[in-house]
Amino acid sequence: MRSPEPIRFPELTKKPSRGGRHVFRQVVGYVIAGACLFWVFHGTHMGQLLTQVRHMRWGLVAVAIALDITSYVCQGVRWQLLLRPVGKMPLLCVTQAIYVGLFTNEIVPFRAGELVRAFLVSRWRKVDFLAVVPSVAVERLFDGIWLSIGIAVTAMLVPLPSQLVLGAKILGGSMLALTALFTYLVIRRKRSPAEVAAAERPLWKPIRAVTHFVTRVARGIEEIGLSRYFFASFFVSSLIVMFQIVSVWLVMRAYGLDLSIWAGAVVFLIMYFGTAIPNAPSNVGTYQFFAVVGLSLFGVDRTMATGFSIAVFVILTATLWVIGLLAIANAGMRFGDIRREVQKLVSRAGAE
Repeated sequence: MRSPEPIRFPELTKKPSRGGRHVFRQVVGYVIAGACLFWVFHGTHMGQLLTQVRHMRWGLVAVAIALDITSYVCQGVRWQLLLRPVGKMPLLCVTQAIYVGLFTNEIVPFRAGELVRAFLVSRWRKVDFLAVVPSVAVERLFDGIWLSIGIAVTAMLVPLPSQLVLGAKILGGSMLALTALFTYLVIRRKRSPAEVAAAERPLWKPIRAVTHFVTRVARGIEEIGLSRYFFASFFVSSLIVMFQIVSVWLVMRAYGLDLSIWAGAVVFLIMYFGTAIPNAPSNVGTYQFFAVVGLSLFGVDRTMATGFSIAVFVILTATLWVIGLLAIANAGMRFGDIRREVQKLVSRAGAE
């Protein structure tokens, strides 16, 4: 299968200035990361931790890495299905874009990779950027629904902390509201071009920009509809969550933690919720913090839990970095290209 043509950015020659608000957000993210790491390593016996790492079962680690990669290939299949209204995209291309986005999230804070991968597909497919955004929005809806289902099933088998249950209730309510909104957008009467144009002409420019964005996203969701591709992608979403839970659980077993798959699911869900709010690049600090918090529910020793939090982070993140670097190299992009293009997209959205 032929790889997409490299993307060049000849117009991006000036380095954009960084506003004070941007710097403040970064500083806050790094402060939180540092505080979390201090809490994680406080009272940890480093010698014992290194001994535990040396005795890891690397065969299980290899299987965990394979399943983690499989989860992102499944995400590629899901996105490929949701992009059908835009056009058929090769699985290799959409999976490459996903890994470029994941890698961008590792080096740029605030989930900028979602914009990057949508931008890549829009360039490769030669369509407008906003035509790709609805498929990403539906992906996030699917993730929320399946995570809510996962928490509900896990709660019936394992006692969960009250904070996680509360978060699950909030997430579940949000998913119900978003599902109702999606259903409305799909079944509502199609508006004429004149009605759409009239809705996009408020007097105030910022309102016009927001209205235009919402209208385009809504139109894209209408095109996705309740087709067989929609339902197939919803099923594939369950596989993504399942493979990621099992990969984390296998690293737990490889590290010597004799816990059930349901314990692995609880730890994964706590880590997922804890790192859902954008913070420092790679979720450094918060990732380890919530891994230790999750294992503490099952009486795991602090040193053992800290060692696992570092091991699972390095194992799964290192794989993402390697594949992400290869994906970026194949796309013809450099780190500077990624950062500048993200800033350009955000600035354009705010200026329209």
